[in-house]
Amino acid sequence: MARRTAGNASYEGGIESQRMALTAKLELRQGQQLVMTPQLQQAIRLLQLSNLELNQFVESELERNPLLEMDDAAEAAPKIERDADTEERSDRNGEDEWLDLGKPVAEADGGLDGDYDGSFSDGGGASGMPDGADSGWASLRQRTGAFNGEEINPEAFVSSEPSLRDHLSEQLPLATHDHVERLIGQHLIDMVDEAGYLHADLEQLAVKLGAPLELVEKVLATLQTLDPVGVFARSLAECLALQLKEQNRYDPQIAALLDNLDLLAAHNMPALRKAVGADMSEITDMVEEIKRLNPKPGLKFGAVQLQPVVPDVLVRAASDGSWLIELNSDTLPRVLVNRSYFARVNSTARTPKDKDYLNDCLQTANWLAKSLDQRARTILRVSEEIIRQQDAFLTLGVRHLRPLNLKTVAEAIKMHESTVSRVTSNKYMQTPRGIFELKYFFTSAISSAGEGEAHSSESVRHRIRELIDAETPNAVLSDDTIVERLKDEGIEIARRTVAKYRESMRIASSVQRRREKMLKCRMAKTA
Repeated sequence: MARRTAGNASYEGGIESQRMALTAKLELRQGQQLVMTPQLQQAIRLLQLSNLELNQFVESELERNPLLEMDDAAEAAPKIERDADTEERSDRNGEDEWLDLGKPVAEADGGLDGDYDGSFSDGGGASGMPDGADSGWASLRQRTGAFNGEEINPEAFVSSEPSLRDHLSEQLPLATHDHVERLIGQHLIDMVDEAGYLHADLEQLAVKLGAPLELVEKVLATLQTLDPVGVFARSLAECLALQLKEQNRYDPQIAALLDNLDLLAAHNMPALRKAVGADMSEITDMVEEIKRLNPKPGLKFGAVQLQPVVPDVLVRAASDGSWLIELNSDTLPRVLVNRSYFARVNSTARTPKDKDYLNDCLQTANWLAKSLDQRARTILRVSEEIIRQQDAFLTLGVRHLRPLNLKTVAEAIKMHESTVSRVTSNKYMQTPRGIFELKYFFTSAISSAGEGEAHSSESVRHRIRELIDAETPNAVLSDDTIVERLKDEGIEIARRTVAKYRESMRIASSVQRRREKMLKCRMAKTA
């Protein structure tokens, strides 16, 4: 019993010690922690914005903050410029693409059909317009310019280019007078893509519209006669066939050729001659005739205008052989903080709420001006280090592009790697060798076959393309042969890497390239 009692006592003591260990208590500790304030988060976001996105953001801030003003004096704006070779810093200074294919204009707002009796002397409101007419008149004045000497906007007189759907919708009433067929036709017009192709299942469409399939097919056949010729085709072969039928050049042989476009794309001429039943000269003539057709007839209507790339950084050669790097002032929004307006309005503010609002606007305006300046200087520092690292590329060409990663640049300019990554996103640099995205200069390294320096993956890609472009029909290089050639030049690379680089550049295999080159030789001989 004594042993049991002692054991129970020790057990209870252990439980009590555990209870004491789990007891809650207050403790004071001192430490450091980085807190991301909303303004700091916004400043980080500014780094990764492109120049277009940045200008949109600044415009929204100008509308929201009455203390901000846009500085339009371009000539008075200081230019930030650096010499890449000095440590001085200034405070303010596919050959045939066709083989790869597989609403009405809105009327002006605020027309002139309103009752404008108020514009005369015998009535009307205070503005001289009836209710509801002010907005229409203002819209009209904005488009045509004021009549009292105000500046006229030339863009108001530029006519918009009609889209493909507009063009087809205008022809639909002339193609059919039946209201049911017009309904089906308009539905098909709305389903046509910008190239003029119809990607739709007619059976499902017939069920959806509750119309017979034969009627839908009849309407489609009618629409395929509209301008431009070739629209409403469901495949490349059908698009080319519609154009050949319009030219009265559609015969059984060329129909067989269109049915075997895959053989033509693969340059499998023996199988194509057998399928078409024609000799090489006839096939060559038919191919030349097909090439004169338009594989995407809808693109000439309302084509999307591509926005040209505006570089953020400009690099040019200096007289002493170094590189001068400067920011493109056209992409940098310049804002000013109107402190005199703040002082005048703040002196007349009566309530604490008004004063708090003005103080917040002043703080936000100061932050934006400082953040834009810091963003510009950060981009310049990163660009300067990139040019210093890739000097051989600018001097000698892409074959001398060095392997480079974000960590190397970040350590050189004493910034965080994530900051460099944000700076290089959506930013472009204009150099004597062209316009490149900043991320272009960051390439992985490929080891050297000897004791030399590693090679940039981009320079290796360029060398592979050079070897393939120099091929002859009788000496087409396989991937293994390219590996041996690169090894002789000091580049250690695996065969699968060569194949991956070749496919990324959309270069066909050696078998495919041999067929293409042989076909070109035969066509040249027959010509």
